[in-house]
Order: sequence, then structure tokens, then C-alpha cells
Amino acid sequence: MKKHLLIGVLVLCCGSMASAALVTNFNQSAQYLRLLSRNASTDLDAVYYNPAGLTHLKDGFHIALYNQTIAQEKTVINNFILLNNPKYIGEVNVPFYPNFYAVYKKGALALSFGFGPNAGGGSADYDKGLPSFETTISGLPMLLSLAGLPTTNYSADIVFKGSSVFYGFQANVSYAFDKTVSAAVGLRYIYAVNKYEGHIQNIQINPIFPALGWTGQMRSATAAFATLYAATGNITYLGYAAATTDMFVDAEETGSGFTPILSLHVSPIEALNISARYEFNTKLELTTKTTTDDTGMFPDGAKTRNDIPAILSLGMEYALLPQLRASISFNYTFDKNANWDGREKFVDSNTWDFAVGIEYDVTKTIALSAGYLRTKNGLSADYQQDSSFELSSHAFGAGGRIRLMEKLDLDIGGFIVNYQDFTKTISYGPLGSYPEKYKQTTYGLSLGLGYHF
Repeated sequence: MKKHLLIGVLVLCCGSMASAALVTNFNQSAQYLRLLSRNASTDLDAVYYNPAGLTHLKDGFHIALYNQTIAQEKTVINNFILLNNPKYIGEVNVPFYPNFYAVYKKGALALSFGFGPNAGGGSADYDKGLPSFETTISGLPMLLSLAGLPTTNYSADIVFKGSSVFYGFQANVSYAFDKTVSAAVGLRYIYAVNKYEGHIQNIQINPIFPALGWTGQMRSATAAFATLYAATGNITYLGYAAATTDMFVDAEETGSGFTPILSLHVSPIEALNISARYEFNTKLELTTKTTTDDTGMFPDGAKTRNDIPAILSLGMEYALLPQLRASISFNYTFDKNANWDGREKFVDSNTWDFAVGIEYDVTKTIALSAGYLRTKNGLSADYQQDSSFELSSHAFGAGGRIRLMEKLDLDIGGFIVNYQDFTKTISYGPLGSYPEKYKQTTYGLSLGLGYHF
């Protein structure tokens, strides 16, 4: 029973925060939130999106600091007949999601550094647990009733909290061969930290057993099963007593890896920017350090693979008018080629996204922008779990830029992500099959400053 109660926690917080890839976060600047299409950027956030485009900056030193505040709600609705409540809600709150970029440009050469949460970045709180935690407990009244002890109710204190962040430290060297073609090579160091804390405790049931004076009041399941074993000698009750004892988890996974990055930028005419970026697969092996694990699911020193898949990113930006620019971006993530300890076999097709953005200079100091992003993944029902699911989505962003001083810019962006519900059918043996639905919403706001020395 203990194993099934917490079978899903290993992957609870390894999903992406707000963007298309199953692991990687593409939301790496305030400009991204307001445009959603940055692959052809020649601004400071090109450190991440288009390193080869950094050669289009003016000579000098440039720095940018952004922060995002993100809220996400993940809902699981399970209609299994024995559950007390079909709805389970997980709240993810990210008050601080920083990005920092620095570029030194001189002639044809640009050197750059970037930092940001390449994946994860949030803390999920399921204050009522999840269906996979509770379904085994929900069967206790039926089991007791079949054994001749009428039981109609159960309760349990189930809480799980998880946090995940993959810190990315990136360095690039960019070089312009001429005014039209530039290229860059980069390397990103990833340091991943996943933390899990939770408990299942105070499991109670309300059996009726006149011989022991039980008349249907709620009582400790562990104590009740121990008493039934003492009264009947039935060893099955002893097993139930052990399985319903309080369980606690406090574990951490850490690991690191490197991502080589290649980037190409072409400007055949002044009004047009075209880009391509390829990030190689990042081999990431996480090692578990366990403080408490009553479930047996987090062996101290255990190793698991959680690769960051390779990504191909393409972009184009075109100035329709001197004050009006349009951009498109495409990202393709090679999920099927990553190593996720076998879970990748449940990926039917790789994830892709397509985005369009538009920016208009209202005045010389104020620009407004908006964008749309379509994300489509190809995950099978076997991949989706209540503890870890990813949904295709439509995202909308808007915001603007204000030039506070000649060399200082303020970027403001916000976005909302509307996810497509996903429903799978779960079999509960002789009790039949029941639907389980996954829903999600995400909101974000970002502020950032860019300074050009």
C-alpha cells in the first residue's frame, strides 16, 4: 500500500513552468512574456534566444535583469466511485524567477553570459494529496464491509509539497563574418535541485463491530486493525495495521550537466533577421539524498535520469514599417531521444510550438507589443499521471517597453496560458474503469531593466 500511495512523486515537479517544452522553460525574459516570439532577437535576451544575433548590438557593455512572478493551478478530477472528493488542486507559486544577461561587444566579436531557471522554478503544494495517493485508502471501507464489519467512511491527512529548479549558467562567443552573417557557440551548465516533502497520516475509518463496542464512530485505522488482529487472530488485519501507519517523506535530488549550443544569424537586408539555434541533449543524472522515507520510494543514493532534450529553434523578424516589427518563432523539442528512465517510450511525437509577435513604436520612448503561442505535444495516456502531466496550450502575451533614459530601458510583460484538458481512463479492476481529467491555468508578469554602457 505504501508504494502505491506515493508512486508518482518522483516526477511531480519536473515539468516546465510556463512554456512549450516538457522540461525546458522558454520564458527567459520580460520581452518574451510580452511578445512570445523571441528566437530572432537582437536585443539583450538574445544571450538565450539567439546568441549569434548579439553582434548587432552597439559596441560596449550591456546588462539586463528581469524577474517574473508566475502563478499556476493544476487540477485533477478523478471520478473513482470510492473517493470522498473527486477534485484535487495543486497550487504553484513562483514569486521570484530571475534572469540576468551581460554582453560585451567590440567590432565583430561579442562575449556574453546568462543566468536563469532553465527548467522548473516553482513550488507545488497539494494540500489534499492526489488521487493516486488516496485510492488505496478509499477502498478500506469496502474491504471491511466485505469482511462483515459495516464501514461507510474514511479520512486521511494527505499533504505533498514539491519544488524543482534547474539553474542554467550560459556563456557564448559570437562572431560576425560580415554585415549579413554571424554565428555563435555556447555552453550552458545546469544544476538541478528537486525537493520532496509530504505525509500521509491520521488515516481513520468508522467500522461497526458490536463485540468491541464500535458503533460507527471515526477511529484510527491503525489502532482498529491492530485491535481486530488481537480479537480475531486474522493476520490480514496485522498487514493493514502496518500499511496504514503514518508515513513521511523528506528527500532531495541533485545533479548537473552541460548543454552545447550552436547559433546562426542571417540579415540579408536591414529589415530582416533570420535565426537558427540548436541545443544538444543534456545528460542529467540526479542523485537522491534522503532524510526520511517511510515509503521506500526514495532510497538514499539512488540515481535517476532526467535529461533535458535537444531543441531546434528557428526565428524571423521583419520590419513592416520603420516603427512596426513582426516576428515568428518555431521550437521543436526532441523528447523521444531523451532518457527519462523509460518514460520517454510513452511520448508518441515530439513537442513543438509556433509563435507570432508584433511590436509598434508609439513614440521614440514607448513601444507596445502582443503575441500568441501555440503549443502541441504528443503524449500518450500512459505518460500522463496525476502527479505529472503536460498539456497542449494556447498562450497570449502583451506588454511594452519604456525608455527611461537614453541608455536605460524598462520592459513590462504579462501572459496567460489556456491549456487543453486531457482525460484518460483508469481501470480499478473489478470496480470498473473511471475517467481522470487534467486541467491547468498559468498567469505571469515580468519586469526588467536593460542598461547599455
